[in-house]
Amino acid sequence: MTIDGGPQAGAIGSDAGRVPVLVRLHTGNFQFEGVSETGADLRFVAADDKTVLSHQIEQFDPLLGMALIWVDVPNVSAGTPQKLWMYYGNPKAPASGNGQRSFDPDYTLVYHFAEGAVPPRDTTAYGNNGQTTAVPVEGTVIGKGAQLGSGALMLPATPSLAVQAGGALTFSAWVKPDQRGARQAIYARRDGAGEFVVGIDQGVPFVQVNGQRSTPGQPVQAGQWSHLAVKADGERVALYVSGRPTVSLAGKLPALNTAAAIGADAPVTATGAQPVAAFAPFTGAIDEVRLSKVARADALLLADAVSQGAESRLTVFGADEQQAGKSHFGFILAAMPLDAWVVVGLLGLMMVLSWAIMIGKGRSYGATSRANSAFIEHFREAAGAPLDRLAVSNTVPEDVRADSSLWRLYAVAIDEMRRRHDRGYDLSAVSSATIGAIRAAMDGVMVRETERMSQRMNWLSTTIEGAPYVGLFGTVIGIMLVFVVAAMAGAVDINSVAPGMAAALLCTAAGLGVAIPALFGYNWLASRSDAIGADMAVFVDEFVTRLAEEQGEGRSVPVAVRARA
Repeated sequence: MTIDGGPQAGAIGSDAGRVPVLVRLHTGNFQFEGVSETGADLRFVAADDKTVLSHQIEQFDPLLGMALIWVDVPNVSAGTPQKLWMYYGNPKAPASGNGQRSFDPDYTLVYHFAEGAVPPRDTTAYGNNGQTTAVPVEGTVIGKGAQLGSGALMLPATPSLAVQAGGALTFSAWVKPDQRGARQAIYARRDGAGEFVVGIDQGVPFVQVNGQRSTPGQPVQAGQWSHLAVKADGERVALYVSGRPTVSLAGKLPALNTAAAIGADAPVTATGAQPVAAFAPFTGAIDEVRLSKVARADALLLADAVSQGAESRLTVFGADEQQAGKSHFGFILAAMPLDAWVVVGLLGLMMVLSWAIMIGKGRSYGATSRANSAFIEHFREAAGAPLDRLAVSNTVPEDVRADSSLWRLYAVAIDEMRRRHDRGYDLSAVSSATIGAIRAAMDGVMVRETERMSQRMNWLSTTIEGAPYVGLFGTVIGIMLVFVVAAMAGAVDINSVAPGMAAALLCTAAGLGVAIPALFGYNWLASRSDAIGADMAVFVDEFVTRLAEEQGEGRSVPVAVRARA
């Protein structure tokens, strides 16, 4: 991975120093093959391939193909890009992620809101966990977040969060207001007459210190995520939107030792304090709340906004050495989720069965056609001889008798005439009724032969019609998962969705790949079956015609007086 803060990438303007960089892993940049199901074997190493960097896993789901990891990068520069390596693949490796080391000691509170419907947990070493339960919300800018509006999310009043008069502080968070409301408090803290509020008024962010509010600056849009930050350096209080400074307020922070509130106004705890105008609760979602006891550099705040956003250009992923050398098709296969493999497996089974049927039917029809051609030659060569000559002689080979449908028609006609002789009928001359009965017997055999040739052909028609729908089903499910994972990971760039989309479309391609050969094979087999059926119909007419000619000439039919062998 390359961390590049230059003008063509992150464009952070100047060196940011030590930054906890968000690494988003998804199927577009990582295949989740060979990695532990919990990500315990992940290791991040500096460019020297020796220095192990601290990291913290916020979310890791190899089944959905997404992960959110914070990596402690010692120096993010706006000049020379720096490379990092991510190692994985040792199932016995112990977990090494630790948020307390991933964020420098000047961070006094960091909430990821990844815990769900519980008080948010502080990942720093100070342990400033939330005092009230957060309402979880999925699909925020970074994994999970919290929904605000029903009540304040209270922070503890601990020494690590206390602010001295004229002291330094940095507050940052991702916010998404549901609507443009008046005087909505995002972060509020009051201590007697002291006041510090960060909020939004009709879509315009503001900071207010002891009743003095900043002038209107860059607005934010309702329903969209925006990164807000406020820092106080002892002389001024500056407001940042999307990592860029917008407005500032001259003055110093008051001493603040009470509990702060997120998403609503903080109560006044000191007795005898002057009444203040209350702020309305903030209605919307919030994510990645951070507090620092120092005034962070402008470049760091911009690096946070750039690296944590959905379309971050600060981190560029190179080729996975384990995946190097794969073809484009190989990368598509590597990006296929489990549901796509199930669909492809089902289509593979359909393909095997359809090809087995086509090959078997092709061989059977070929053998039948060759045997029919051989038999009809023998039958026509015996013209003028008794009709049962082929039945009582060994002229017709055994393989022809076994494969020829015409032989079975001939045999049933001869057998029908023998049964009539056995019953005592006078067959010195064949009547039209006898001819009709023989034709009916031959027609019955022809119908059974047609049914035999049609066996399992319905599977081919089912494959032709069903395989594209099965593939389309896999594509729809795959695309749904791609968008769900992209929303959960907060990554909407082409690299995050393209591999999953390609893998999903592979299901449709596989369905067509199964159906198209089955369609060609079905039509070819149907034409051969029709040709064999036409040969049988012609033979019935030819046999009956010869029988009628012998009867019409007053000749006896020798087959009728021959005894069974």
